[in-house]
Amino acid sequence: MEALALRLSHLDAHAEGAIRVVMFYDTLMRRRVDLPALARASASLAECVAGIRLHGTGRVTRMSPEGREASVPPPPASTTAPITLDDEEIGTVWLERLATPGPLDELLLDRLAIAAAAVVERYGPARTTMADPALVELAISSDSDDAARNRALRLLGFATDLPVRVIAVRSQLSLDRVAAVVCPARPAKAASLADVGVILATTVDPARFPAGVRAGMGAAGSPDRSWGEARTALRFTTSRKPIVHYSDLGALALLAQVPHDVARHNADVAAIARVADDPANLDTLEVYCATGSQRRAADLLHLHHSSVSRRLEQLGKALGIDLAEPTGLIRARLALTAWRLLDD
Repeated sequence: MEALALRLSHLDAHAEGAIRVVMFYDTLMRRRVDLPALARASASLAECVAGIRLHGTGRVTRMSPEGREASVPPPPASTTAPITLDDEEIGTVWLERLATPGPLDELLLDRLAIAAAAVVERYGPARTTMADPALVELAISSDSDDAARNRALRLLGFATDLPVRVIAVRSQLSLDRVAAVVCPARPAKAASLADVGVILATTVDPARFPAGVRAGMGAAGSPDRSWGEARTALRFTTSRKPIVHYSDLGALALLAQVPHDVARHNADVAAIARVADDPANLDTLEVYCATGSQRRAADLLHLHHSSVSRRLEQLGKALGIDLAEPTGLIRARLALTAWRLLDD
């Protein structure tokens, strides 16, 4: 490379400068510098302020030629270039030159963008934020091989040797807000896939989910398996139980594997469908099935014990199930759960 630069210097001063810029960034990449060091070196080379911004984190790094953080607010950029990784634009680099752009500014920014992409790929994003849905899907898909999944996890900012938990979410709130609340100060990534939100995290505090959020939580481990568990758990959520851990479902998780036609034509499930027009019926039955006690159900429903007893007696007759018997209670709970799963 040095010999080539020497030969070109005799022919074209611009070509010599271009080769020196390429060599400069090759050296920085071999030294595995971080983004601040990369911006600092670029500002020194360009003799003007150089900046780097990552879209995913909103992180902005601006360095002056003197090697210090540049003052704010920044003036308009004189030259910009996109940072791309796997054909996705993940950020921008720029120079803040007060005079006319130099002849090598375009090349300098091109090499700076390539180096910045390499830094992001090596170290990953630094903060909880929304992520590229395609990258998240690659990380959780059962069709991905281990190499592709590990690469996706690295690009998302996760160490491949740490177990990742996947959460399936339905919420009117933005996913990044939900992720920031339940994963405080922990790496997390969020993306929307079809009508379901996905959050990947190493540590989650289930007690911090905001009101109105429904979430199914898979076990920490392989993201593809955790995603399957999370989707199943989400199907079991209700307004009274909006957060469900797959591990808490136990044998109930088997109901998610029953074909809809089979469940729909089951006599108990069909009976639930006939009484489902009255929300009070479903609410009473759900609370009673969860507690197994008429008095406890009355407390939770804020009704008198006799009112709950009378309602359950009527429900039992309509369903053809003796709700006072343990077997009848099990049948009712299974039928109610299977009926809810039909509306997935």
